[in-house]
Parts: sequence; C-alpha cells; structure tokens
Amino acid sequence: MSSARPLADIEPKVDLKTWMAVSGSVIGAFIAVLNIQITNASLPNIQGAIGAGIDDGGWISTAYLVAEIVVIPLTAFLTPVFSLRRYLLGNTIMFLVMSVACAFAQNLTQMIVLRALQGFFGGVLIPMAFTITLTMLPRSKQPIGLAMFAVSATFAPAIGPTIGGYLTETYGWQYIFYVNLVPGVIMLATLWPSLRPAPMKLDLLRRGDWPGIATLAIGLACLQTVLEEGNKDDWFGSVFIVRLSVIAAVSLALFLWIELTSRNPLLNLRLLMRRNFGLGSLAAVLLGTALYGSVYLLPVYLSQTQGYNSEQVGMVLAWTGLPQLVLIPFVPLLMRHIDARLLVAIGFGLFALSCFMNLDINTDYAADQLLIPNLVRAVGQSVLLTPLSALATGGIERENAGSASAMFNMMRNLGGSIGIAALETFVTKREQFHSSIITSNVSLLDEATRQRIASLQSRFLADGISDPGTAWHEAVVQIGRTIRLQSYFLAYSDAFYLMGAALLLALATCLAMRKSSGGGAGAH
Repeated sequence: MSSARPLADIEPKVDLKTWMAVSGSVIGAFIAVLNIQITNASLPNIQGAIGAGIDDGGWISTAYLVAEIVVIPLTAFLTPVFSLRRYLLGNTIMFLVMSVACAFAQNLTQMIVLRALQGFFGGVLIPMAFTITLTMLPRSKQPIGLAMFAVSATFAPAIGPTIGGYLTETYGWQYIFYVNLVPGVIMLATLWPSLRPAPMKLDLLRRGDWPGIATLAIGLACLQTVLEEGNKDDWFGSVFIVRLSVIAAVSLALFLWIELTSRNPLLNLRLLMRRNFGLGSLAAVLLGTALYGSVYLLPVYLSQTQGYNSEQVGMVLAWTGLPQLVLIPFVPLLMRHIDARLLVAIGFGLFALSCFMNLDINTDYAADQLLIPNLVRAVGQSVLLTPLSALATGGIERENAGSASAMFNMMRNLGGSIGIAALETFVTKREQFHSSIITSNVSLLDEATRQRIASLQSRFLADGISDPGTAWHEAVVQIGRTIRLQSYFLAYSDAFYLMGAALLLALATCLAMRKSSGGGAGAH
C-alpha cells in the first residue's frame, strides 16, 4: 500500500490568526461596498439637511465612487510600500473617521470632500480582502475565503438600500454613516493581532510607476464622473461631459501604452491575455453591470411608479440579499463536486431568468410580484461570484495576486458604473419612444378616446369639480399621465430585458473558460 498522501493533506494548516485576518478583511470589503449603495435611499433627506439641490445631490454618491475606483488599482503598489498591516489598519481607521465626519457635514461642499475621502480610504479595503484570500490561504481553502468575499461583493449591494432605508426612516440619515462603526471596530479587533508587522519599504516610492499612476487616476476619475453625471447633463450635449470624455480617453490610452512598455508597471495588464483571467474579467464587468444596475433600477421603479418610500423599497430588495447569507456558505462544498464553470453558468442563467421574469410590468407589479424574481436572483448571485473568482484567479502567481485583485475588482465596479449610466439613459430614451408610439394612437378623432375622456370628465364632476371645462381638462391631463406611466412600464421592461441579455453574454463567456482546479496565488 502506498504511503503517499493527497496534496490537500500536505498543504499547511490554516491557523486561527489567518482566518481572523481573512474574516477581518472581508468585513472591511463588506462595509466599503455597502457604502456605495447605502446613501442612495437617503439622498432626498441628506439633500434637504445640507441644502443641496436635486441635481447637485448626485455628487454625494459620485464623489465616493470616483475616489474608490481610483484607489483600487493603486493598492497593489502601495501595500508593500507601507506594509500590509500598516496600510490596511491605517485605511480602516481613516475610513471610520471619515464616516463619522460625513454625518456632521454642514453643506454640499463639505459632504462631497468627506465622501471622496471616505471612498479613497474605503476603496483600499475591497482589493485587500481579495488579495489576503489569495495569498494567505492554501488552494484547498481558497473557495471558503472567496465565498466570504462574495458576501461583500453581492450581498452588500443588495442589502445596502434595505439598511439605508430603515436607518433613515427610523433614526435619521446620519445613522447610515454611524452604522460603519460597529463592523469597523470588529474588523480592527480581528486584524490588529492577526496581521504580522513588517518593515516599510519607502524606497519603492522612488521606483513607482508614477506616469502610470497619474494617467490611470485622471482617466478613471474623468470616466467615472462622465458615467455618473452624463445622463443628467445630456451626455455629449454638455461641454463639461465632452471635455471629461476626451481627457478620459487620452489618459487611459496613455496608461495602456505606459503599462505595456514599463519595466515596473503599476498593473500587470498582460494577465488579461491569460484565457481564464481575461474572460473572467469580462464576465466581472457584465456581472457588475447587472448587479449594480438591478440595485439601481428596482428602487427607481418602485418609487416612481408605485410610490414606495425608502423603507418599503428596502424591504423589497431584502429578498435579493438575505437568502444569499444562507446560500453562499454552501458554495465551497458545491465546488468540490461540481465544475466551477457549470456553477457560474447556473448563476448567470438564474440571474438572467430573474430579469426576464420582470418583462410583464404593469400597474399592479410591485412587492408581491417581485418576490419570486428576487428570490431567483438571490440564488443565482449566491452561486456565481465564488466559482467565477476561483476560475479567473486559478494559476495566478503570488507576485501577481495584487494586480489580479486590483483589476478584477476594478472591472466589477467599473461595470457597475457603466450599467447604472446605461440603464438610466436607456430608460429615459425608451420612455420617450414608447410615449410617442402610444400618443400617436390616442386622438380626439377616435371614438374610444372621446368615450374615455367623457367617462373621466363625469367622474371629476361627481367628485366635486363644478365647471365642465375644468373637468374635461383634468380628464385630458389624467390620460396624459396614464400614457406616461404605461410608457415607463414598457421602458422598465425593456431595461430588464437588456440586463438579461448582458447576463446571457456573461454566461457564454464563462463557458469558454478552461476548467480550473482552484485559486492559485496561495498555492505553490
């Protein structure tokens, strides 16, 4: 009988400190992602408190997103400069300080600056959790770490509006910032004793890819701003948006050239040439598009057409989030017996199905009708990100783990920004399209239209309007409102169809990936 032991048995055991480090970093990623969405439900309240207009209030979210997406790719470079322990703990503390400071903002300028700083420090927490999972856990345990990370990446966006809506309606908008303190303290308590001290390497700053850092930061900041503000400012009808778009295009083109010719690039873009990582990153963009797009679309739909407040919207979205807490822990077990590509395909397929289930939107389509599609979506998201992350990072060397983590997470967040911007514009254009089609079929020459106006006129007269002319005018206005509402129903249906199609494309992308035996950075 052979005495040889399986590879999994001879891998180093994972001690308590390692699991504490992984758990603490995942908590950080969770609160950082949570803060992308948590303010959305409270924007009207915040705008009123700090005297911001409706249009300007969007910068409260934009400032956080811009800073976050800029800092994510810088993390791989700055971590060895300051040491993992100092860098992660320092950014965590500053993130918590800025969270509290946001609650005390007195005007729009203060809030934008503080949210940007909160995003700059919080953005570090997302790729750090991913990198710690890939580098500190052996291959056999990486699916568990990736499942924990999936809670932050897919559960946090889904539950964000629920938490934000409840806290705003119950305690006040300031508590959406105070809520970071409890998980933040737990995070510090787990990371402080579990991360090993290491010396700083400040000399690395002299050898940094500063042209690459500058062009990437400028390019991403401009691109993110264009995506966030484009629809509101009529896209390329705005000189501001045109200028930012040109700067973004030139800066990102220069960044690509610098990275591909530099001896010490900020990011190893050649990783994208590897089949699984390249296809996985594309799938991450499409996942971000649908993940953040759906979290944007449902609240807007419910508030605009059904009159839901932020707490009611949160309760509807809770059914896309809470089931994930139950299901995600079982995904590593499934990965032992089922091909990761099949799990990803099932996840994308269910997510797409949940979108297609929302095509028959009408006046009565609200919380009860959304329950089953939301549950289907929750199951799909649960089984999706963990195997996708394992497939994309399978075979990534330890020295490339930072670049892989930065790019994979940046792609998902950038996809989210693209998705929200695209859906916002798409709904607006499709509403205009459907409204013109319906209006062309509504004419005073048509007998059915005249009968409907007469019926409404009679109802308004019965309700207390004494002047027949005024009642007739109100009847025409009511028909106009009905046309617009029906146009929005059709536009939202089209938007869900678009998201479903994007998810099917992501499904096809993943089926083209090679079978992977697991994550790779921590396995040698």
